[in-house]
Amino acid sequence: MTWQLRRAHEADLAAIMLLETSIFENDAWSAPMMLRDLGDPACYYLVAFPPDDPSSIDAYAGLLAPQGAVEGDIQTIAVAESARGRGLGRTIMQALISEARKRGARLIFLEVRADNPGAQRLYERLGFIDVGVRRGYYQPDNVDAIVMRLNIPELESMLVTVETP
Repeated sequence: MTWQLRRAHEADLAAIMLLETSIFENDAWSAPMMLRDLGDPACYYLVAFPPDDPSSIDAYAGLLAPQGAVEGDIQTIAVAESARGRGLGRTIMQALISEARKRGARLIFLEVRADNPGAQRLYERLGFIDVGVRRGYYQPDNVDAIVMRLNIPELESMLVTVETP
């Protein structure tokens, strides 16, 4: 399956919240919090959808990176269970990293649940490293957050050479 990415809009709130509340049952963001980020120029949110069904959102992710700031923060990322394991999480994260670079960020931080090894592996493969732990960060489950940081690579070091036979 293939997906298209586009910038999220306030009109996407209902579809985003459907994913948010189904994936993050106990620690989901509230609709007002999500709406605030969607309308904030310092934030950049993307949604992923099948090309033939733009209203069917299979993933979303958000970045907080004010223009010219050295640091950015991945606010959230969610991929529908039916779309997992196909590279969509990696693709949407790479798009956020690219946007952070365009905005001038050189570092990106994120928190990931200590009980989510799949997400941790994804972030490690993207170059994030563990830099700390926030004890009991995710409530009401009292799950620790692993704080991770990415030194955003220069564009040249991210280019991939593809050889054809």
